[in-house]
Amino acid sequence: MSTDIATDVFEEHRPVLMGVAYRMLGRVADAEDVVQEAWLRWSGTDRSAVREPRGYLVRVTTHLAVDRLRRIKASGETYVGPWLPEPYATRYADTVPDAEERAVLADSVSLALLVVLESLSPLERAVFVLREAFGYPHSEIAAMLDRGEAAVRQLAGRARRHVEERRPRYEVDPEQRRDLTERFLAAAADGDLEGLMSMLAPDARLVGDSGGKARAPLRVVESADKVGRFLAGAARKAQPDLTYRFLELNGGPAVLILSGGEPDAVFQVEVADGRVQTVYVIRNPDKLRSLTA
Repeated sequence: MSTDIATDVFEEHRPVLMGVAYRMLGRVADAEDVVQEAWLRWSGTDRSAVREPRGYLVRVTTHLAVDRLRRIKASGETYVGPWLPEPYATRYADTVPDAEERAVLADSVSLALLVVLESLSPLERAVFVLREAFGYPHSEIAAMLDRGEAAVRQLAGRARRHVEERRPRYEVDPEQRRDLTERFLAAAADGDLEGLMSMLAPDARLVGDSGGKARAPLRVVESADKVGRFLAGAARKAQPDLTYRFLELNGGPAVLILSGGEPDAVFQVEVADGRVQTVYVIRNPDKLRSLTA
């Protein structure tokens, strides 16, 4: 296989590899590093012996992601305030015509799910991602992870139970979610407390991620009243030069808030029963860099 062909093959599978790595790590830069390392492995291997390039590349990427996740967990670093995944630009609405497949992909990369996946062991997370997001059978996952199929089935069952117990249930109707996002953002920008309260579920939550590097709540804000009042108060203190851009992040509609043309925050809501259940606000500047392009 020539170098040009090898490059073409790798680029063909890059979106899948990035999807695996990001779901494993929840960090765009780390996922990109893993995919780049997978490329180095691919470019340096005897490719004539590789019968299924996609399977080989997914296996290499998964191993690299597991190793990196283990190092992250072993570092014991503490995070200031609530942690959310780094927002990841997706375009499922444009690129995946099948509505059911689009819903599965969106759910598998949602902020809510990735927060839950943080509590899994690296191997549990790998099995869950490969099985639930990409549909690999247990036998192939076992080969990828150099584990017995029975052990993989056990890991899969344990991970699925853990996720089902902790993952909140949200609607995934993109049109309803986008409409509510737009109306909710307008009310928040205007400091319209009454309008916000009309859209918030009684037990609504606001999760703010700043990493201690920007202004955001250091604890989860609980209840519609507190969430509404927090957002209305934030609007009164907002900079006058804010602009807003709608985009698709983590499989759903989101708003990128810019100050002076620079990313200031990402705002996304989760919806159920026609009400906003969770508001996510990401202000850690380190997590907004990938959205500058």
